[in-house]
Formats: sequence, C-alpha cells, structure tokens
Amino acid sequence: MADAVAHRGPDDAGVWIDREAEIALAYRRLAVIDPSPAGRQPMRSASGRSVIVFNGEIYNHLDLRRRIAAQRPDTSWRGHSDTETLLAAIEHWGLEEALQAANGMFAFAFWDREDRTLCLARDRVGEKPLYYGRQNGVLLFGSELKALAAHPAFEGDVDRDALTLLLRHGYISSPWSIYKGVRKLPAGAYVKVAAGASRQPRAGELPEPQCYWSLRDIVAAGRAQPFEGAPEDAVDALHDVLLRGVRGQMAADVPLGAFLSGGIDSSTVVALMQAQSGRPVRTFTIGFDESEYNEAEHAKAVAGHLGTEHTELYVSARDSLDVIPRLPDLFDEPFADSSQIPTFLVAGMARRHVTVALSGDGGDELFGGYGHYISTPRRWRLLSHAPAPLRRFGARAIMAAQAQGADSLPARVLGRLPMDRGRRRLQAKAHTLAQLANCRTQEELHWLSLSLWRNPSAVVRGASEPETALNESENWPGGLEFAARLMAVDSLTYLPDDLLVKVDRAAMGVGLETRAPFLDRHVMEFVWRLPLSFRIRNARSKWVLRQVLYKYVPMRLVERPKAGFSIPLASWLRGSLRDWAEALLDAGRLRAEGFLDPRPVRRKWHEFLNGHEQCKQHLWNVLMFQAWLDRRRRNSGPGVTAA
Repeated sequence: MADAVAHRGPDDAGVWIDREAEIALAYRRLAVIDPSPAGRQPMRSASGRSVIVFNGEIYNHLDLRRRIAAQRPDTSWRGHSDTETLLAAIEHWGLEEALQAANGMFAFAFWDREDRTLCLARDRVGEKPLYYGRQNGVLLFGSELKALAAHPAFEGDVDRDALTLLLRHGYISSPWSIYKGVRKLPAGAYVKVAAGASRQPRAGELPEPQCYWSLRDIVAAGRAQPFEGAPEDAVDALHDVLLRGVRGQMAADVPLGAFLSGGIDSSTVVALMQAQSGRPVRTFTIGFDESEYNEAEHAKAVAGHLGTEHTELYVSARDSLDVIPRLPDLFDEPFADSSQIPTFLVAGMARRHVTVALSGDGGDELFGGYGHYISTPRRWRLLSHAPAPLRRFGARAIMAAQAQGADSLPARVLGRLPMDRGRRRLQAKAHTLAQLANCRTQEELHWLSLSLWRNPSAVVRGASEPETALNESENWPGGLEFAARLMAVDSLTYLPDDLLVKVDRAAMGVGLETRAPFLDRHVMEFVWRLPLSFRIRNARSKWVLRQVLYKYVPMRLVERPKAGFSIPLASWLRGSLRDWAEALLDAGRLRAEGFLDPRPVRRKWHEFLNGHEQCKQHLWNVLMFQAWLDRRRRNSGPGVTAA
C-alpha cells in the first residue's frame, strides 16, 4: 500500500504493526521539516502510548512546542519535526484541542495503544486528502485510492451514484468516491474507530465524522463581529495578516519557490514572499504558443519587477497531450478539470528546482474572483422580476421551438446571423435561458448554472444522484448577500473537491509539496469579517486584495481580464484527440460496459463535432471516466495501480 504512493514520499518509508490489535500503519516520506532520522514515521510518542502517520505541515508547530513546554517543563524533544509536535499535542491536550490549536494542512492517522482507538483527521479546508472505508471486513485508509486498491481486501465496485456527480460537476463531491464503501473524510473533520469495529457484520456502520472546524461557523462569527474600520484600514489589516500567513508557510528545510501566473492571487503571494526573503524567490510559469491561453509574458513582467529568480517553460500541444494517458493514475478516480494538465506540467518543472511551492489557491473564493459571483446574482434579479408562471411558459416555448430545430426560431431573429456559428450560439443561449428560467430559488439557479450534464441520472444507468452541499441549500451559510453565499459554498465544495484535488495530485505526483497562504486559518477568519463591498466593488472583484498588491506591483502589470489556467480543449478534441475520443465514446463499447447510456453521449459528441463548443466539457467529463475505466480494465487488480 505504501509503495503505491511512493511518489508522494520519495525520501523514506516506514511500517509499524500491532499484531494483537490487528492494525498496521505505513508511510512514505517527503522530508521538508527536519529531514533527519528524528523525523521518521510512523512515529511513536515519547511515552510509547501512541503512534502517528502524518502528511502535511503544521505551520505554527514551534508555537505549540512553547505552549506544551510552558505547561509541561519536563517535555523533551528528539528532533524539530512538526510530526513530533502534533503527536505530543494530542497526548497532552487530547485530539480535538490539538486540532483546534494546529494551523496547517494535514491528514493523519493516530493510534492510541491504550484506548485501542484509531483517529483519522483532515485539515480545515481539505488541502490534504484522506480516503477511508470498509472493504471485505477490513478498514482501509490512505492518502490516495491507489493505496487502498493495493490491499487484497479491496473490492473496487464502481459507485454509479457517485458517477452522476462527475458528469454534473466534473469532480466527485465529498464525501463520495468512485468506489462503493469508500469515502473522502470531509475537510475540518475527524473520525474515531475502536479496535475491532471495522470487523462488525454490517459493513457500512462506521462512526460518522465529527466536525472540529466549520466554515459556516467562521462566516457566522464574521457576521457577529464584522470589521468596522474604513476600507483603507481593512487594506492595512489584510496586508498584515497575509504577511504573517506567507511567512509561516515559507518555513522549510528544503528549497522553496512559488507558482506565478501574473494574476492577482499568485502575484500577491510572490510579492509578500519576496518582501520577507533575503534572496530572490524562485518562481515558475509555463507558457503556451496559443496566445489566448498564454499568461507567461504577464508572469515574466511581474517577476522582473519583483526581482525573483524566474523560470518559464513553453510547452507544446504534444507535451500536453502526452500527459493525458497518465491522468487516470494521477487522480485515481475520474476527475475532469482540464487544467489538471498544465498544473501537472508546471509542478514537474518546479520540482526540478524546489521541493515546496506556494500558490495563490483560495484567492478567488475568498475575494470574489469568479465571474459568477457577479453574473448569477444579476441573473436572479432579472428572473425574479418575472412571475414564475410567465417564466415557465417562456421556457416551454423555447424548448418546444428547439425541439423542432434551429429554423423554427423566428426568422427575424436568425435571419441576419451566419448560418452556422451565430445560430448555434443563439440556440445554446436560448437553451440555457429556458433551463434557468424554471429555477425556483437563487440557490437552485447557482446549482444549475454550475451543472454540465443537467440530468446525469438519465445518462448513468441504474444511478440515483446523491445530495451534496451544493444542492442542500438549507445547509448553506445564512444571513449573507447572495454573492457572499456563493463564495462560501464554493469554499465548501469546489475548492476542496476540485481545485485542491487538482493541485495535490498533480504536485505530489512528482513529489512536490504545495502550500496555499490564502487558506491560512487566520487569513480566512479575517476575510470573512469584511463587508462584501470590500471584496466586490462596482462589479469588480478582489478590491481589498488588489490594494495590497499595488503596494508592491504597479497596477498596469496585473490589471487584465481573468484568464484561468486552461487548454485549447475543443481544438484538441476535434484534432489530435479525435480518434482517442471516438474510440472511448463508441456506442458499442458504452453498451458493453454498461455504465453510460450511449444515446445522450453520442448525441452530445455529434453536437460538438457540428460546432457546439459548449459541449466540450460535458464530453471531457465522460472521457475522463472512460479513460479511467479503460485503465482499470487493463490493470491486473480490481483498482487503479500506481504509474
């Protein structure tokens, strides 16, 4: 199981077994803090009572040591690793208090030899992954699914219900995984299992995860104690808390750098790193020959202004396409955020120079960076002014017209448009409008706006789509403006289940640790005290963050439309990838495999080939499942093995 995730820890390995309790802990180490033998894992506590395997970093672990030493002066330390600190904190304060005190990113398994209980825990936002579940009477857990799949008890039955989530959103939402009986431990939670509990007759009855930190609580606390200063005061206060957060995440005993796209988020992180570094910070960017996807020139300008030691790599279409066969092994379960490809490439380049890289992840969710934080409330205002019966009538009329073909729409609307592209775009917009017009609430509008396949249960055979935090709107943080609620729910869903999955697997796939200063607990707690108008002002995002950045970088170097980390997916699917896609989407193959109904899939493929650009992501979701399934079928075991 440990060998299956050797890429996550190429520096060392260890195993600890308690045969009487029937528990084994294994570890692969990426040595970042205290690379000496004193930091080796699995690590036993000084008392010998407990054992831990720990993935991640505790940024405030030296402060925790001082607190422990003040309360227990006789404490002795073998080394200076944060693993040893965490182990001592849990023994000294107990699990929940230690989790409350720790500021970092982590996933760990803690075995109490006296109480004979196993504790699995995950960081507040979900930067580090942790899967667990019962398979054939055995409790399995690990950082990646490939570790679980290496165990002889692993069953590996595909969860069709979870597959519907992939088709709708491009990722499988927590707590689900692609495998039946295997779950993702939610962010900010822990679960305790007593020895022998994993062998109870009823396989599904493991204890429910317990929450030790909740973004909903942070949002509520921010509303109860809002920031009351002037906007300029908020800029200064944010500057201070970000400086401290970045400084804490720069601690490492190995070479460290940062990803730099030249956008607001990554430029701010790099600027604050350089301001606190005695030498040029190492920064990394990849570029594309296709100008609409290339941000390398912007990053180079920011790096030049800040004086970083900058490395850029221009990648060809061939370089990107060569990554695609590796995706099923990198991500273990089907995952369809196509920016996974450039993320893997930039991580691979950075790893040749550093072991740790800071990123700007989380900035969009905190400061209102995505366009739908502005467009979705605007759509709802327009829709809500029309009576619901009128909206439903209009939606039915549009759908009926489309069912008869594009030419059924009024000639005066279509007559002046080009025969192909203009009509297709109008048809797509009309279809989207018809679907959104039926929304009864603003939360439903958001959920549907983020949906790709709108009825995935009709595509996945024998499936029923499960509830998730996205469509359980009654559990969304309350008392907020609509845009702020969208930011909060994205932080609960899209951030941990898509963005952080993408970065973790792509980077750890090459043995690179990534850190996200915007997700520092103190930064998040401060930002959620700010009024929405400090984040989105005059329909412009990230106002307060931009003011911090302007202290270091001229406005002209960073002010441009948001680009995103994307690839020319549509042209690839019609060109270099067409034969590959056609083979995976073959109707006979789909019928034989039995997971997907070929009819809607083939219909979407033909629409795409006929110029409907908006279908590309629908198809990528299906293709990532098909590629994963193909890889699984060709592997010898029931699950996905390591590359």
